[in-house]
Amino acid sequence: MTSIFGKILLFLKEVQLETKKVNWPKRQDTIKSTVIVILFSVVVAMILSLFDLAFTSLMKRFIL
Repeated sequence: MTSIFGKILLFLKEVQLETKKVNWPKRQDTIKSTVIVILFSVVVAMILSLFDLAFTSLMKRFIL
């Protein structure tokens, strides 16, 4: 029976081996993906802001 520290050490060694097998994206691909995510987030935020503005003005008309 192995100790808890032996199991932890074995786990960390296996993690290290698995990370060597990962196909990491190139820097340019990461930059492109990041820009796309940021632009998409800005567009969605603008659309949600417009909906919020429209619903707020409608609610003000009905309440007042």
